[in-house]
Amino acid sequence: MGEFDLIRRYFLPVAEQQGHPDLLLALGDDCAIQRVPADQDLVFSVDTQVEGVHFPRDYQPEYTAWRALAAAASDLAAMGATPVCFTLALTLPEANESWLEGFGRGLAQAASRFGLALAGGDTTRGPLTISIQVHGTVPKGQGLMRSGAKVNDLVAVSGTLGDAGAALDYLDVPEPDDDERALLERYHHPLPRLELGLALRGFASACIDISDGLRADLGHILERSGVGATLNTSLLPLSGPLTRCTGERAPRLALSSGDDYELCVTVSEERWASLPEGIKNQLTVIGRIDGGEGIRFDGGAVANSGPQGFDHFGSNS
Repeated sequence: MGEFDLIRRYFLPVAEQQGHPDLLLALGDDCAIQRVPADQDLVFSVDTQVEGVHFPRDYQPEYTAWRALAAAASDLAAMGATPVCFTLALTLPEANESWLEGFGRGLAQAASRFGLALAGGDTTRGPLTISIQVHGTVPKGQGLMRSGAKVNDLVAVSGTLGDAGAALDYLDVPEPDDDERALLERYHHPLPRLELGLALRGFASACIDISDGLRADLGHILERSGVGATLNTSLLPLSGPLTRCTGERAPRLALSSGDDYELCVTVSEERWASLPEGIKNQLTVIGRIDGGEGIRFDGGAVANSGPQGFDHFGSNS
């Protein structure tokens, strides 16, 4: 199968399944054309997934596609952006039609769920690698950033943490039980917090998605904002399946494991008080910003030892 036959068969249907009024031209030309309304800022990010690093070898292609698009879309959520479109650069060891059918199916499902239109891309031969660039928009000057945290702001996270990291222990289990299946679902089908990111515009002082682990990602907010934080580990939101499957390891997984794609935000007490209850109910306050450096825990220890989160060029131990 040639490259252009591959694109027509497996990716043109994804591009045609849903459009966006700001996407004026998608597949079929040298470039896509996106119109950015005058009152909006363009937000974009690129994310790469490599077989054996970001997902297991021989991983199901439907899951591979979903996870790749979810990881990229989560960056839009962290900025409070409305999703518009994405481009896909796909490197394949071979044009395996069965694999491509599954990948295209998973990509179409994720694109529909996240409200993203496929605008174009490229295919080439080599080790399995998926690069996705996502585009979104925010009202001018309203994008959420990492650099706005202030002393005495509350630190909060959405959802529960640690589930996707725990799922790695059960990827090869032939018949997982109910709790193991719940953890695996968080790994196979992560859900970027796009609606929550939109709702936090005007309330959050800083925001980041939790892709590499809470300690690592909160650390990026602290570094960019020039502040520190104290966390109460007893307040970490842990799911029932996580605590039942991992026991005493659960808080450590919640702090250091990645792939949850929840949001970590800082909010002033005044803004927190004015947050709608429907938004507050999606967040758990776990600490407070202070004038120190790095992260301290409720016992006073500085988080300078043990795994900090995933780092492509670190030890990750």
